[in-house]
Amino acid sequence: MWLGIGLLAGVFSGANAQQTLTIAAYPAVDEIAKAAIPLWKKKYPLVDIRVVSRPYADHHTAMATALSSSTGLPDVMAVEFGHLGRFAEGGGLENLGDEPYSIRSRQLRFVPFAFRQAVNSSGVIVAVPSDIGPGTLLYRADILKKAGVTEAELTESWDSFIAAGVKIKALTGAYLMANARDIKDIVIRTDTRSPGAVAYWKPGEGLYISKSGKIQVDSPRFVRAFELAKKVRELKLDGQINTWSPEWVEGFKKGTVATQMSGAWLAGHLSNWMAPETRGLWRAAQLPEKAWGSWGGSFYAIPQGAKNKTMAWEFIQMMTLTPEVQLGAFKSHDAFPALVAVHDDAFFNQPIAFLGGQPARLLWREAASKVSPINVHKLDTVAEEIVNAEMDAVLNNGKSVAAALANAKELLTQRVGR
Repeated sequence: MWLGIGLLAGVFSGANAQQTLTIAAYPAVDEIAKAAIPLWKKKYPLVDIRVVSRPYADHHTAMATALSSSTGLPDVMAVEFGHLGRFAEGGGLENLGDEPYSIRSRQLRFVPFAFRQAVNSSGVIVAVPSDIGPGTLLYRADILKKAGVTEAELTESWDSFIAAGVKIKALTGAYLMANARDIKDIVIRTDTRSPGAVAYWKPGEGLYISKSGKIQVDSPRFVRAFELAKKVRELKLDGQINTWSPEWVEGFKKGTVATQMSGAWLAGHLSNWMAPETRGLWRAAQLPEKAWGSWGGSFYAIPQGAKNKTMAWEFIQMMTLTPEVQLGAFKSHDAFPALVAVHDDAFFNQPIAFLGGQPARLLWREAASKVSPINVHKLDTVAEEIVNAEMDAVLNNGKSVAAALANAKELLTQRVGR
């Protein structure tokens, strides 16, 4: 049952008038929500669902504006992990850990790291995870074979990954990766547990700013991440291609880019619309150096000013705690489920034709079980912009890593102090 005790008392009191529940979402969360409407209507025939869909960036901007002005608020808002920090710390969202929601009592039903990410610095649970993006390395098996490179060479360590890229570039002409910045994004986010390796990121630690407010952008993990990215660029192993650009997609289609590290959802994008003609040529592996990380993930939250909180909570429970809905979203939109109970489904064992028949979901399930939570901060998006600008200065203008990270720390310190 989705129902909390006493939640629906008085919902239909006074009249049996039709109600409308407004859900604000972005692609493909909007499609997943729409697909669940028939199941919802079986339970609540007098409550319609209206899905308001906006492009990813526009959606989060609109939600920030609605929360700050308390106007135009939906009953349920979807939030992508990259924006969760500013919403979690900015106020304006219901505390889902308190009555009548009490989602904490069902915490163990979710992938641990995903649930923890929705808890702000004050211990308030502001959202419920719906899907996650366990990190994976996707690579072109045909390019590796031509270069005489094995998967083990590619994944043993970050140094071996780069060394493999040198061979790939020399023997096939393909770039190791689309953009050197990608390796920075990975290393700063992953918990590395390889024997003898430096733990670049400590479980429970903030990405850019710690819970105590300490700026971390000059820590060893950022130094290593910047140095690795710099090395990739110096060896001319990246195509200097921006993510989501037409050139990015073309690189995958034409085989001019050999690997891409991202969330497991990228395999679905490659198969469904980015490069379906490359079916059978790709494979998936765990990230180099036994690193465990996550890319993205969707959450559902209720604004404090929402008009239909009772029904909003019913909807969130249906989307996050119903195996049928979670598995359906996984099958149709590659939305890796945050609900642990679904992870035992036989669907995980099925071969993926696009990946040459590899049962890659088993790899992704393992990664999901080992990812540690990253504490979110309201300035995460600002910090990301600052760090990316300094990374570009290193890659494109020859700025030293030390100077770049020192400047990033200074700029972020000024923002934190405001």
